[in-house]
Amino acid sequence: MKQLAALFVLAAACAAPFAHAQQPDAVRNAVDAANRWLVPADAGDGVATWDQAASAFQAAVSKADWSAALRQARQPLGAVTARKMVSSEYKRSLPGAPDGEYVVIQYDTQFEHKAHAVETVVPMRERDGSWKVSGYFVK
Repeated sequence: MKQLAALFVLAAACAAPFAHAQQPDAVRNAVDAANRWLVPADAGDGVATWDQAASAFQAAVSKADWSAALRQARQPLGAVTARKMVSSEYKRSLPGAPDGEYVVIQYDTQFEHKAHAVETVVPMRERDGSWKVSGYFVK
């Protein structure tokens, strides 16, 4: 029995670093997906951002409604003049969202008509293992 308990502790000790080691890869892949998604967002292309978004995002808002919302949120701000990622945090749950894998990424962004804004982009891991944006907020 003691041997079984020792094996369990050893297995748990070996698995913990492996699970933790996967997290930086997840964050890196999610940040890459967010940065790719921001390219059409910066161009005001709501259709392309919707097409590249997570299935949960697409189920929550129609392509036309999203395009209008993106235009309404971003057009008054003008063009992006600078953007710097300031944080990225891996999460297994978020308020109001089903459990899964998410990365909450915040950028300090300067726009043509707004000197300081915080953009939050939230990619999630899809069933196929890819990372796609499930949420976007700018304030």
